[in-house]
Amino acid sequence: MTSTSAAHSHLAEYEIWWRDHYNFLEEKGYKLRSRYSPDWVPSWTNTNKVDINCEDGISSPHYLLLDARRTQDGARVLLKCIDVSRHPYEIEIGRYFSRSPLSEDPANHCVPIYDVLEVPNAEHLMILVMPLLRNATDPYFDTVGEVVDCIHQLFEGLCFMHRHHVAHRDCMQLNILMDGSMFIDAWHPSEQYMSEDLKRAARHRTRTQSPPRYYYIDFGISRKYEASNTNPLEDPIFGGDKDVPEFKEDNFKPRNPFPTDVWYLGHAIQETFLDRYSGVEFLSGLVSDMMHSDPAQRPNMDEVFSRFQVLRQGFSKWKLRSRVAHEDDGSLFDFLAHWAHRIQYIVRRISPTHTLLS
Repeated sequence: MTSTSAAHSHLAEYEIWWRDHYNFLEEKGYKLRSRYSPDWVPSWTNTNKVDINCEDGISSPHYLLLDARRTQDGARVLLKCIDVSRHPYEIEIGRYFSRSPLSEDPANHCVPIYDVLEVPNAEHLMILVMPLLRNATDPYFDTVGEVVDCIHQLFEGLCFMHRHHVAHRDCMQLNILMDGSMFIDAWHPSEQYMSEDLKRAARHRTRTQSPPRYYYIDFGISRKYEASNTNPLEDPIFGGDKDVPEFKEDNFKPRNPFPTDVWYLGHAIQETFLDRYSGVEFLSGLVSDMMHSDPAQRPNMDEVFSRFQVLRQGFSKWKLRSRVAHEDDGSLFDFLAHWAHRIQYIVRRISPTHTLLS
């Protein structure tokens, strides 16, 4: 992504590319933030304000991604520019899961593709339009039930992909996001803990009160196989997580990517929950099996999901309402806040978990 126009003194080079496509995107029904308008004048100009304290002073965190508003209904969306010569299957797989009847299946946790735009004068570039999602681990989890909801959706979603013969091949922690169901305020896309106008912390409910939906994103190295191909073999390709045991061997050889997906998700759960929370030890045995160093010894996703459902069947409502504590979240205030929420849930008969057993 390059630009032929002169750089604006406040924009990074990759931001200039988006500015140069501002009018094109607006014609297609997507309006970028004021920072990316060709007519932008920084709001701190001739004031005592500091740029990083102004909404339009915050840059996009990733050169391939930018938020926008859909002018038709005001919905916030994410734009992703992809080079189809490097990632030829991303659009095909994204559209496959975004079309009926798969799009209506509640087990489908693949990020939906709303639109695909051809970039003018750049035959290899396309822009995907998706919902604007956020970090799945922020804010912190509070109860066992909230963790169970998340894990259920992640297992259900990867099972769904595998049953439709798609290997994600990069389902690591950063490629798992959630919607904004919890949030009272729209959050700023680059500073997600702040409100959209950057004037206060974004207010939110708990996951128990307003359960989020979790999504898998980024199908850039994903592959879809024929149903008859029960043991597809692919040359190793590194995703964002570089610790895959079978990719560390000296003799690289083609591998079935489905067991590797199981390892990726197990490691994501290890990093997200087992390494950072107390009260989630019930996950350790299953996650350990998912991360077995020998791919042939790992359970497949149907087995993982089935084992998890049996595990959660043994939890009482009291257990589901019990606290999980993050490593950075151990104050007396946090403890009292948890109990205040817990009593409120019981009085108001709010369910401790929102996903149903299959």
